[in-house]
Amino acid sequence: MPYPQIVLDVAARVRNWGRWGADDEIGTLNFLTDEVVRNAAQCIRSGKRFSLAFPLQLNGLQTGAIHGRVNPLRTMVAINACFTGDTETFCTSDDVVTMGLQAATHWDGLCHASYGGKIYGGRDASTINEHGASVCGIHKISSLTGRGVLLDIARLKGLDELVPAYAITGDDLTAAAEAQGVDIRSGDIILVRTGKMARAKAGDLAGFMGEIDPATFLPNAPGIGLSCAEWFHAHETAAVATDTITFEVFPWDPSAPGAMMPMHCLHLVEMGMTQGQNFDLEALAVDCAADGQYDFFLEASPQPFVGAVGSPVNPVAIK
Repeated sequence: MPYPQIVLDVAARVRNWGRWGADDEIGTLNFLTDEVVRNAAQCIRSGKRFSLAFPLQLNGLQTGAIHGRVNPLRTMVAINACFTGDTETFCTSDDVVTMGLQAATHWDGLCHASYGGKIYGGRDASTINEHGASVCGIHKISSLTGRGVLLDIARLKGLDELVPAYAITGDDLTAAAEAQGVDIRSGDIILVRTGKMARAKAGDLAGFMGEIDPATFLPNAPGIGLSCAEWFHAHETAAVATDTITFEVFPWDPSAPGAMMPMHCLHLVEMGMTQGQNFDLEALAVDCAADGQYDFFLEASPQPFVGAVGSPVNPVAIK
């Protein structure tokens, strides 16, 4: 079933196809100019650093609910192996890992989603096949570094975490920025906190995933709602990430009934805006609330897996 007209209308208003040329494969990351990144360095005041990554481990975020996304299986292939056989000389240990590239904290590449047979730029979705993505692969993002801004929606609402199926609005994003006293600039990397990650850190993976709706068999999770697409577009956001496994509100935004995963399509396909999931924003949020500084220098570059549709990342916020 095609998307309802309300989603298609938003798509027409936020589409960036051709904005940076016919060969563009990084979309809104074009907003991360040299000047924007240079200015972002001014956010470093104390030198405090926060890793926003959930640990890569076998007992990780994946429960089997998302087909094909497996937690990291790390195996030793060498343990104190000696090239000469003499343990008094150089010995080495090595390991290998098998994992879903989107198993834990990760970025979705622009080729991760398609609809109507198209990916970003109007390219045919057949450019993704068993060999991976021939265009818009995650390796095209050489750097994802700039000014990060935390918008703590849970704290704005006076909650530890947003209620299930709450659709975050553009007005919520504006209200959070105003309450926090932070300005939003072109090229910002926006991090949106729902508070859900605290459950995962406490070992409550079922609670982190969200309660399953018995009528639809889909999780009920708070997340990015439909009006946020135009907010990000208007503010020239470079990229956006959340602390949930679905990124967007689930099962769907009530303003667009029946629209399955519309924000993935609006952001990745129409806008060319890279989006992230499972970012651990808990310690950062506590510190931001304590010192009132909600902007920081963020280094969050993906791993250059050629042809991949996503990548794990260890984002580091420096204040």
